[in-house]
Amino acid sequence: MKFILKIPLGLLMMASACNNREPGKTNADKSYFDLKGYFTAEASKLQQQNPLISKTVVLNGSQEEKKLQIADWSKELSIFIDADINKPAWKGEFTHTVTDSLESYTTKSEKIPVRKVNLHKSGNTIDEINIILHTNNSLYDSADTLVYKPGELYQISKSQKIRLMDQKNYLMRGLFPQK
Repeated sequence: MKFILKIPLGLLMMASACNNREPGKTNADKSYFDLKGYFTAEASKLQQQNPLISKTVVLNGSQEEKKLQIADWSKELSIFIDADINKPAWKGEFTHTVTDSLESYTTKSEKIPVRKVNLHKSGNTIDEINIILHTNNSLYDSADTLVYKPGELYQISKSQKIRLMDQKNYLMRGLFPQK
């Protein structure tokens, strides 16, 4: 496993410039919860805080652990950012349910890799986000479970079966320092 610990300043500046909205674009333009905006803001906040992360990676049973500072939080959280459910083609494809402590978005569409998003809340505060991704085609079957608990952990569990190859199982967990 190789970790990139340095990043050019220019690349960081470009990444922060991506946070600017286009003129006329607001949260009102979003049909569903703004995962992309949420995780972009989290990445920016974590970039400034620069916490020491206890990171564990497990690949098919082989485990490695390291303590490190993440050089590029936008890249580190990119799978969460890319799980944006507000793509124009997906408008109306998700069922939205809300209770006092859970906001959920689900789809049954095989064309959409983001199958489920659960936001666990205490009032207006997000305690945990769970995202289920699934892609199935003639070449491979891939299932990902993403978990994010602000200030506590982020985790990616992946199972992938490529045709004519053995199944691969992957787990990456980053633990934030205890307060």
